Amino acid sequence: MSPEGKSKNSGSTIALNKRARFEYHLEERIEAGISLLGWEVKALRAGNIQFGESHVLVRGGEAFLFGCVINPLTSASTHVDRDSMRTRRLLLHKQELARLIGQVERKGYTLIPTAMYWSRGKVKVEIALAKGKKQHDKRRTEKERDWQREKGRILKQR
Repeated sequence: MSPEGKSKNSGSTIALNKRARFEYHLEERIEAGISLLGWEVKALRAGNIQFGESHVLVRGGEAFLFGCVINPLTSASTHVDRDSMRTRRLLLHKQELARLIGQVERKGYTLIPTAMYWSRGKVKVEIALAKGKKQHDKRRTEKERDWQREKGRILKQR
């Protein structure tokens, strides 16, 4: 994602985690594939996803997406076990994964998914290395956003 908050794939965006920019200082962004089942892909095309409370954990040399809710379509098959809160594996290269593990374990970073989008017919997840904001940082961010909005109103009146 660009600094303005707009993804470079904005036309094919499935979901954005807008809360992540408010809660964390986002530093480095990485694109990862995600392992999905057929019914999940169909549900994503319909927009049945809740992405805000999700996070990434690294266990056993693999990255997993937790807390992402993909609600099944009502027309989905009845013989398939549909778990909407299932843990989904993220697909990363070994070098990327090793570097992320080092950042998370040694430097205290957190992995936060910031966006989910389509890229050449495949679902991709943008994850970011992040550090949590303190309460005063959140207030400063909110104050700056209010000032930008007010400044826009003033300039528009002239």
